[in-house]
Amino acid sequence: MPSPFPGMDPYIEDPEIWSDFHGGVADEMRAALNRVLSPRYVASLTPRVTYEIVEIAERRHVRSDVGVWQPQPPSGEVTPGTAVMTAVPVESLVQIELPLRLYTVEVHETGTLRLVTAIEVLSPVNKRPSHEAYQDYLRKRRQLLRSETHLIEIDLLRGGERPSLERPVPPAPDYVTLSRAQRRPVVEVWPIQLWARLPVVPVPLLEPDPDVSLDLGTVVAAVYERGAYARLIDYGCRRRLRCFQKRKPPGWRSTYEPKKRADERAADCSCYRQYRSPQRSWYTRSSSGRRFFQPTSCRSGWGRNSVG
Repeated sequence: MPSPFPGMDPYIEDPEIWSDFHGGVADEMRAALNRVLSPRYVASLTPRVTYEIVEIAERRHVRSDVGVWQPQPPSGEVTPGTAVMTAVPVESLVQIELPLRLYTVEVHETGTLRLVTAIEVLSPVNKRPSHEAYQDYLRKRRQLLRSETHLIEIDLLRGGERPSLERPVPPAPDYVTLSRAQRRPVVEVWPIQLWARLPVVPVPLLEPDPDVSLDLGTVVAAVYERGAYARLIDYGCRRRLRCFQKRKPPGWRSTYEPKKRADERAADCSCYRQYRSPQRSWYTRSSSGRRFFQPTSCRSGWGRNSVG
């Protein structure tokens, strides 16, 4: 069953699904590139391991109010000079860290194994300043931008801190950026709205070879089907999803569209008043007190904090 969203499905951001999705996207992009690359190049996966803290809860046992005890004979007498173990006064918990694999798709020149293009699919830990993977990614990003390697960054996550850009771009929940080695510091940016299809991105190679195409929409759709994510995601009201496919959600607007009043956006489609993000509530109230659907962009510094 395909995803009801034409582009990136925001429900895939669920932590229970994202890790599997991230690995599947990287593997599918490698396969798609190797089908169109000339024998001069090869695409491969480069894994790296970080650790994610897992939330744990103390296991509690129910203790009865009344109990029946049977005296037991002593197992043995304590001989003089034997040390008696002190009872444990208190117990606590420690953080549990599980390994998390992150993948980079790399295009190498076949003969020399020279790194030509690196494709990074950002994960939540890459956008969380408190996590060590955030600083690790920024260091790796700086190294790539200082080299002769082309860099493609694919950010399909609405939350977290995005890598900085010097000039603001139109606000959107998802972005793809391409930094060509010969054009730096200029970068090409694809802002992707929630209702839009994922773009076909050029993958640059060594001169004079032309770019090859990477269809992100086809890649994500194949991973969605192969992972059977429709069985894991509860989309709720099917009427909302059909309405979502037919028109743009009220509250979202491009930079070039006239701004609507809150009540006008709410009147566009009542279905969206019930929509909730898997990570945060997108409910907002207008000046008249009516609730309407108005998503907010993530704290990226790439645009305004809210859209519409």
